[in-house]
Amino acid sequence: MATILYARVSTSDQTLDHQRRQAEAAGFHIDTVIEDHGVSGLNVRLTDRPNGRRLYDLLRSGDTLVVRWVDRLGRNYQDVCDAIRHFLDRGVTIRTVINGMTFDGSTSDPIQKAVRDALIAFMAATAQAQAEASKEAQKAGIAYARTAEDGRYRGRKPSYSRAEFRLVQDMLTQQAGTSAIARATGLTRQTVLRIRDAPQEAERVLASWGM
Repeated sequence: MATILYARVSTSDQTLDHQRRQAEAAGFHIDTVIEDHGVSGLNVRLTDRPNGRRLYDLLRSGDTLVVRWVDRLGRNYQDVCDAIRHFLDRGVTIRTVINGMTFDGSTSDPIQKAVRDALIAFMAATAQAQAEASKEAQKAGIAYARTAEDGRYRGRKPSYSRAEFRLVQDMLTQQAGTSAIARATGLTRQTVLRIRDAPQEAERVLASWGM
């Protein structure tokens, strides 16, 4: 029985090492790492990714698939639901680093199955909604940046990088406190609060500065 970490990084600000360190810090002992770089989770299905397809070939009954969160499998609602259910039917256990969720196909109780499937559907829908919101924020930021080239003021340059922005979001998802996040990222507590309270605006500012 193997424990396989699937890591997907879609931008230069994300790293495989970060996802592996998170998994190991959460107590996972990883046997194999499968990674995909520069692949959109919204538009490219797991089976169509260079290494995503390998999961279907490698995973066997009794294996554990570890992902940082379900959005690493994809950000398309139907694709994520289909992939998770396929692996569960094969006897694979799926575990997330964030929030420590565990999904398996061991239960035969119809009520428990319904609750499990509803939770999977909710998480998949959340992943797609976040991706679409982020995409719209980036479009708005790019459009704003183009008008700025004509002499309009873009506002103050953000004090955080895109990598720091993503780390703050990750830690917020794990319900870390703002003071703890500030210490971990080196950002001020006020900056963390701005990102927490207005994440789309924070991403738009990054995009407007081409960050």
